[in-house]
Amino acid sequence: MEFIVGDEAQKRRLNEIAAKSAAQVSEDDLRFVANRIRQNAIEMVFRANSGHPGGPLGLADIYAYLYFKVLKLDGENRDRLLISNGHVCAVRYSSMAVRGQISEAELATFRRLGSRLQGHPSTKYLPEVDNSSGSLGQGLANASGLALGLRLQKSPARVFLGMSDGECQEGMTWEAAMAAAHNKLTNIHPFLDFNNIQIDGKVEKVMGIEPLDQKFTGFGWKVRVADGHNFTAIADAFDWSLKDEGAPKMILFKTVLGKGVSFMENNPDWHGSPPNQKDRDLAISELSA
Repeated sequence: MEFIVGDEAQKRRLNEIAAKSAAQVSEDDLRFVANRIRQNAIEMVFRANSGHPGGPLGLADIYAYLYFKVLKLDGENRDRLLISNGHVCAVRYSSMAVRGQISEAELATFRRLGSRLQGHPSTKYLPEVDNSSGSLGQGLANASGLALGLRLQKSPARVFLGMSDGECQEGMTWEAAMAAAHNKLTNIHPFLDFNNIQIDGKVEKVMGIEPLDQKFTGFGWKVRVADGHNFTAIADAFDWSLKDEGAPKMILFKTVLGKGVSFMENNPDWHGSPPNQKDRDLAISELSA
């Protein structure tokens, strides 16, 4: 099943970027990669006629930076990347494809029967991912346990975790936050998609979670709020997170759901609704521009 987004010139540029070292990847390169991730995500959800387009669009800049500037993807001490908010997995699969971990052609199988690319990540079908997820609120506990295990094994591997704001309504998140602080897990590097939207609408109306930064601070974490669409801010945030200061650190990335597609931005309707042909064409047109 063929999967084509963009022309041959775009594909060549993507290959050129993928061949660069992390230090060589420029901000313009990251913008190009993030746009490619967004186009792939739209196409995947459209073809499946099922899925969540808004979150992946909002996270594309962060994942572009992670995959091309931060993550160590190979070797015994490779980094682990877990996703707690598994419904945004289109951004993970697309990032893996543009980085060369899986083929872009495989993206066409997203959410299809028997596909490795399930609607929520599954290690049973895709061993390249580091956790199976779906039920919100479990990711921080998963990542904390993994980080503690790696520390006991004296492994230098780092654990990254993508989270959502809505899952901070879950009690398990705060049990894990308390445990991570108690164990001083400095090898865990969670980042939270703070777009104030969940499936039932605005987070503040469903169940308010603010002041989120003060809550994590109260549990013994160090916290930074950053712009999730500014690559300088993203770089500074991850550089800060990776410095060991004796306590776990949380990055709260302010993002825009549906970023890059005008009619999807900040619209809760696009949390979990696939685009039809007209919406898909318009979205790809805007992103291609």
